[in-house]
Amino acid sequence: MAEQGFDALLFCTEAEVRYFSGFRTLFWHSPTRPWFLVLKRTGKPVAIIPEIGADLMAKTWIGDIRTWSAPRRDDDGIGLLVAALAGCRKIGLPMGEEASLRMPLADFFRLREQVGGAFVDCTGLVRVLRMTKSPAEIAVIRAICTAAGDAFDRAPALFGEGQPLDEVFRAFRIALLEAGAEDVPYLVGGAGQVGYGDVISPPDATPLKKGDVLMLDTGATLKGYFCDFDRNYAIGHARDEARRAYATLWQATEAGLKTARHGATAANVFRAMHEATGGGRSDIGRFGHGLGMQLTEWPSLMANDDTVLEEGMVITLEPSLVIGEGRMMVHEENVLITRDMPELLTRRAPPELPVI
Repeated sequence: MAEQGFDALLFCTEAEVRYFSGFRTLFWHSPTRPWFLVLKRTGKPVAIIPEIGADLMAKTWIGDIRTWSAPRRDDDGIGLLVAALAGCRKIGLPMGEEASLRMPLADFFRLREQVGGAFVDCTGLVRVLRMTKSPAEIAVIRAICTAAGDAFDRAPALFGEGQPLDEVFRAFRIALLEAGAEDVPYLVGGAGQVGYGDVISPPDATPLKKGDVLMLDTGATLKGYFCDFDRNYAIGHARDEARRAYATLWQATEAGLKTARHGATAANVFRAMHEATGGGRSDIGRFGHGLGMQLTEWPSLMANDDTVLEEGMVITLEPSLVIGEGRMMVHEENVLITRDMPELLTRRAPPELPVI
């Protein structure tokens, strides 16, 4: 902050508030109340939050907690925020990629007018910090990857021909919780002959059929940190086209593992996986991303992301392949970047498409 001339940083989104304070709650699902954290260049951080969060915030390391009875339409914390930022000439606020403003835009305009200081993008400063994980963060991500892997190992007993897809999702969600996940905020997938139409749809009651490829992609959490990987299964038998697509993606992931090194760029890893697919068509836009307190973080493994990978980063390798009209397949693993070859945090999927 001193080097870049920031007098204070202002955070109002869940990930940044949690990263700098340790404040973790599901109450962020309610959009009614804003939450603010001010980090000054000198002095202690200031939490400016609704009174309902005072007790929980007091359990963190933050000692200066200022509250108001929220929601309050005439002044929903803005007065307290103006006072906390008084005298600050350059105030950092994340404004770049993957940043958002979690407060009414009208309130931000009021804040900007009353504070008088300049609000400047600090995305780069926060990005550098959050991309590299501490040993404690890595340990939690490794643990949730292990728990999700244990749940995937139960696939032959959980899924089968004739089972409705919504029951598949329900059974797997339960298995994840039984394996040690605290929550399963993200679970998507699909099923279809040879491949599936997309990877983000909610499940319906369509039963699994012989020859279907079932894919489940989970973002289960532990202590607020995510895993994010998928597994594919053929139901009854695997058609040759599905086997070939799966093998191609497995080899593409191998290429990613060989390239994802300290000093390589995100674009280097993308290109290695893309070339291993034969330069096949994929409309996904990227072949992986950062992972941690959020399901997807910086960087993006895509052709124009020149972010240099560094020891301590956790990323996903996620090549995808269009198989035919309306059909695709994806494969995903989670890895830790080290000085040498990356460490798999997930147990590597088998090289041949599993059949249930």
